[in-house]
Amino acid sequence: MHVIKFKFKSDLWIIAAIIGFSMIAGGCQKATQSNQPAAETANAGSAAVPAAESKPDTRPVIVAFGDSLTAGFGLNEEQAYTTLLQRKVDEAGYKYRVINAGVSGDTTAGGLRRIDWAFQGNVKFVILELGGNDALRGLPVSEMKKNLAEIIEVALARGATVILAGMEAPPNMGDEYTVAFRQAYRDLAKKYKLTFIPFVLEGVGGNPQLNQADGIHPNAEGEKILTENIWRTLKPLLK
Repeated sequence: MHVIKFKFKSDLWIIAAIIGFSMIAGGCQKATQSNQPAAETANAGSAAVPAAESKPDTRPVIVAFGDSLTAGFGLNEEQAYTTLLQRKVDEAGYKYRVINAGVSGDTTAGGLRRIDWAFQGNVKFVILELGGNDALRGLPVSEMKKNLAEIIEVALARGATVILAGMEAPPNMGDEYTVAFRQAYRDLAKKYKLTFIPFVLEGVGGNPQLNQADGIHPNAEGEKILTENIWRTLKPLLK
């Protein structure tokens, strides 16, 4: 098991969780903003120029598989961590394509139901970030752990390397649930020998300057730190 260690302020995360954790499971779709100018109208007498056929993208795939934190809730596409991660991959000279497979409000059960289409193609890496909505809904940790295990097994069976991104349960669930929730990720990482990020929101959770008004979803600046948390874990694995 490869563990990326972080030291985070749990009290700040607890405050953030109390204020805004429910927004993760809101089921809201990612807010996007288009900055592209409208196309100019062609002259009536001009001949249409056929668009050049684009070549298929044959690069191996990095699938970012998660909930609203992966989907980039409240941000435009250029600010989402998957876009920032793609930029880092490109700048480092690696030939991979990052796919955003985040669905706002998704639970581990929801993720399990959509793995067939999410893991299509030449998938080399899966960044698995799910479980926060399970905690919000008070679903049994055993059920969450079982669902994550099945997702991991499918990804591994298809030859992908899985990076498990851990989360923290909201404190209102009680100490027993919180401890069991945290331990579930560690158990899975150990069992399947996964590269593991104990808390993917390290350095962001609980900091109002790095989160949106809901207190839980990173803003544009927080998204940069989230990207760094994942990039320093992913980069050593790339070839």
